[in-house]
Amino acid sequence: MPATGGRSVAQSATTSLWRVTFLLVQKSDQKTRFKEGAITEPPLLVRILPAWLSQLLRLWVPWLVLEGGNFNGLRNHIRLGRLVRLSCWKVRKGRSRVKIKEYLARRNRRSRDGINGWIWLAPSFLGVALFYIVPFFVIVYYSMIDNPIQRNFVFLDNFTALFQNRAFTTAAVNTLRFSVTAVPLAVVLALALALLLEARIPLKSQLRTFFLSPLMVPVASIVLIWQVLFHFDGAINEFLAIFGVGRIDWLQSEHNQLVVVILFLWKNLGFNMILFMAALSNIPRELLEVADVEGAGPVYKLFAVKFRYLSPTLLFVTILSLINSFKVFREAYLLTGDYPYGGLYMLQHFMNNIFRSLDYQRLASAAVVMAVAMVLIIAVLFIIENRFGKDVEG
Repeated sequence: MPATGGRSVAQSATTSLWRVTFLLVQKSDQKTRFKEGAITEPPLLVRILPAWLSQLLRLWVPWLVLEGGNFNGLRNHIRLGRLVRLSCWKVRKGRSRVKIKEYLARRNRRSRDGINGWIWLAPSFLGVALFYIVPFFVIVYYSMIDNPIQRNFVFLDNFTALFQNRAFTTAAVNTLRFSVTAVPLAVVLALALALLLEARIPLKSQLRTFFLSPLMVPVASIVLIWQVLFHFDGAINEFLAIFGVGRIDWLQSEHNQLVVVILFLWKNLGFNMILFMAALSNIPRELLEVADVEGAGPVYKLFAVKFRYLSPTLLFVTILSLINSFKVFREAYLLTGDYPYGGLYMLQHFMNNIFRSLDYQRLASAAVVMAVAMVLIIAVLFIIENRFGKDVEG
């Protein structure tokens, strides 16, 4: 039998099956009242299944035998099965019929949209996979072997040796201390500046420009300014000498981390402030007016109304400040070199020095530890934000 005949048989089988299915579906839509003790009507699938099997045996099996393995109409049968399931679902929702052509057209259009979407996403996905995902798993692999030549699997031995390394523990403690100090200050001070500039004060535009100006200054210029200010013979010591305070070696003493914290705040406060100002402008004014009518004070409005709407921005600014706190290595390195004094020796210094010695296993282990720590911290921040901001989002 030719292929065209085979397709017509398949189409007739599809049509016959749908007639039986729709008759049963239409019958199931009639609302029947049952008396107490009467036998209830069987489920829809049980009523459809015998007719469905009879059509399968009467038309589809002979068609497959006569065609000799020609499956040109197999796609229609697969779609038919989906349509039968869809019809049962529609009956449960209280609908009686499904237009097959419209459903198939809708599915084809949805499939084309999905394919087009994946085509547009493919370049970005390949870039992320090539430059982020694959290198991360390579780093994880290197952290679990003894060396790049023999490549013997040692599992967690590199991590054990890393935590026993005094330089790593010192750098980790200093980094944690710096982040715990600098990140909350960057968030709180930026929010305070945003609230200040939201109020009616003079010179608002000039103050906004002043706090945003550090974003336009290159890192090398910032370091040069800080060296002029905090050098042993710099401007800060000259100013303190007026009040009889002795000279302080800011960059080679226990005060060096304070210098970098001030540098971090000076550079990041402006951008964080702009983010908070944008979030404050999106708070519904009706809520603030109702709070004023009810006699709420500024403190109550801040914690009960504004913080609720600021929670997504607080999360974003905190994550951004945390990431920037790990990027402070550029300024610290230019100020103090490879091995700074005391509290300024951070994880970035440790990893930079390990890279110079080509100790890939220790370097990979430290990178994995930093990545895990960042993921855990960000996960905790997301949990906190979901706890306090879920009632206003959406």
